Amino acid sequence: MVRVALLSLVIAISLTSGKTFAQGTKADYERADRWGEMMRGKATNVTLMPSWIGRTASFWFRRETRPGEWEFLIVKAGERQPVSAFDHSVLAGKLSETLSKEISPAKMPLSLLTFDEDFNSLELTCEDKRFKYDIASAKLEPIEHQPPRGERPNRRRGGGGERRIQDASRSRTSSDKSFTVDVKDKSIILKDELLGEEKAVWKLDVETSGESISPDVYWSGDQTHFVAMVTKPGGDRKVYYVESSPRDQLQPKLHSYDYLKPGDDTEQKRLVLVDAKTGEAKAINNELFANQWSLDEFHWSPDGSELRFSLNQRGHQVFRVLGLDVNTGNVRTIIDEQSPTFLDWAYKRYLFHLRDTDEYVWASERDGWRHLYLYDGKTGQVKCQLTSGEWVVRDILKVDEKSREIVFDMGGYHPEQSPYYKQVARINMDSKDLTLLTEGDGSHSTAFSPDGSVLVDTWSRVDLGPVHMLRDAKTGKQICELASCDMTALKEGGWVTPERFVSKGRDDKTDIYGVIYRPSNFDASKKYPIIEWIYAGPHGSHSPVTFSSAPRQQSMAELGFVVVSCDGMGTSDRSKAFHDVAWKNIADAGFPDRKLWITAAASTRPWMDLNHVGIGGGSAGGQNAMRALIDHHDFYHVAVADCGCHDNRMDKIWWNEQWMGWPIGPHYDEQSNVTGAKKMEGKLFLIVGEKDENVDPASTMQVVDALLKANKDFDMLVVPGGGHGSGTSNPTAWRKWRDFYVRHLHGVEPRSK
Repeated sequence: MVRVALLSLVIAISLTSGKTFAQGTKADYERADRWGEMMRGKATNVTLMPSWIGRTASFWFRRETRPGEWEFLIVKAGERQPVSAFDHSVLAGKLSETLSKEISPAKMPLSLLTFDEDFNSLELTCEDKRFKYDIASAKLEPIEHQPPRGERPNRRRGGGGERRIQDASRSRTSSDKSFTVDVKDKSIILKDELLGEEKAVWKLDVETSGESISPDVYWSGDQTHFVAMVTKPGGDRKVYYVESSPRDQLQPKLHSYDYLKPGDDTEQKRLVLVDAKTGEAKAINNELFANQWSLDEFHWSPDGSELRFSLNQRGHQVFRVLGLDVNTGNVRTIIDEQSPTFLDWAYKRYLFHLRDTDEYVWASERDGWRHLYLYDGKTGQVKCQLTSGEWVVRDILKVDEKSREIVFDMGGYHPEQSPYYKQVARINMDSKDLTLLTEGDGSHSTAFSPDGSVLVDTWSRVDLGPVHMLRDAKTGKQICELASCDMTALKEGGWVTPERFVSKGRDDKTDIYGVIYRPSNFDASKKYPIIEWIYAGPHGSHSPVTFSSAPRQQSMAELGFVVVSCDGMGTSDRSKAFHDVAWKNIADAGFPDRKLWITAAASTRPWMDLNHVGIGGGSAGGQNAMRALIDHHDFYHVAVADCGCHDNRMDKIWWNEQWMGWPIGPHYDEQSNVTGAKKMEGKLFLIVGEKDENVDPASTMQVVDALLKANKDFDMLVVPGGGHGSGTSNPTAWRKWRDFYVRHLHGVEPRSK
């Protein structure tokens, strides 16, 4: 185990008053530590994995009949109910006889099942031995050769998942310091202002009809032109850290890795169009694609007359799809998306080219909600808005060019349900008819059959175990229920149902959604300190929405806390206005909404103690947790910040420029936890892994420096050899995390040892 060193800069124990009972006892810790083990296996059918037979709609699956027991079932294409895959007693008897070991019919340890398409026979593995079993004759024969991979459970979403435009060739940009050009034995030298010196940018052997070409070249379909790229490299910043306690040697090691930060130079590309017959080269005007964050998704128009590509301009406020005419060298705009705030390049951009009709499916939030639009690739005009309404398109699962239908996840379609619950739908690109493929008040995930005719719909909530339905993939009509979660044994084992809660946010009209967790020995006559489990990263929504038998929040609650989690404004998966709160405003972290939400919950739950509120999180959540004690110490009193990106100038370039913008402005400094450290009040515990290569560990150390200069009291744990998230992944760090809450919220010395 990695040794953990605690640097206790100040040990300040604040004994709270007004407590009439003890919490954080040895028994509480034992229950918290064993919570996952105690709950494991007590809920049945939490997952259901269909294993499709070939390219058909037939499949087999395993269904739990009670905790620790199961059966194997099949569903044949066109039939409406699952049936037993074989006689379990007969097969168990055959296996017991062959293996000279008792095999229970209700607990057969079978794996790698491979049925034939008619379900007449199968191959299986039991006790590391491979067998062939004829179902009708009940003949079991050993297979001597190595077991095959078998048909593994298939959860591919939409039969293939989200697809974006792929590069037109297996090309890559070159980082070489020199280039050569050889077109019909003639050298062509291009003086490019981007590089500031003469550089040749391609290599070509015309005599072999382009068979031997540089990997830096995009060829037109008729092989008459190619486009080469000259690249100006971006910054070469490296982050360094010392590994203090290597396992393979005594002396410390110095490590480094490439790591661009906000404001650093990014790679810039220029395009050169070359006529392969004449060797004529033309530098392309880059006015429409200057100042690039990325230039990618290269592909040719159906007639080969245009090289199409996508621009994400530095600052993430301009997206374009452009077309380069290989005959004239002119560049035109096909799609132009701009925003006065951020465009979510990392998580919401979507482009799909329908090549046969030269159309594009494009995702945009231009009307305030993420929806799909159909563009004419020839004219650059919007043919129609495919989806609309006060709900959002989440994940695009499949675009079927033949049927001209799109299958996608949606959020917020049912106003009476949580907007974070996913439903699945299909829409026709011509009629715009929308068909819901799922139903049920919860969040849905789907597995489509390879032939696209049926789907397995699984849905759940934090307070409801999963239900698994078989549905018609064209109409959404229910065919049958395959299985559902039985939580009887789970509840008998002490499981506490998480409570969903909704209240209004800072504008007094927007609903804020979250979850409340109580300890299993809950007593409504007592007062419980509150701990908010926070992660306010704008790249997603983070409060749990689906079922879990043993969430980490519940383990924390077992120490005598009410643990809460919610999504304030500035997080994703809602309206554009909801998300835009994060624009150049990471420090906000939704706190105005979070405080109102917690206060509203406590107003009808007298056992929630608003006088003792803690907060904690890792990474962006670590940044948020410390910020709570800088800007909101009137509400939050104790914070644990693990591996926090405390200054957005110190963290990775893409994540921080995405939300905080470019160029770097004074708002970066104003929202830095380093700058704000002098305002910090309350009990703060900082955790950092010395080998964190996600967030520069120096980000935490600069906070420490600022706190020391401001003469602030805090605790700190540096984890030798620890990486990102050491606060929860290292057992001792996790123990000390919880001890900190017990000491400062319960006012007692923890009994974790």
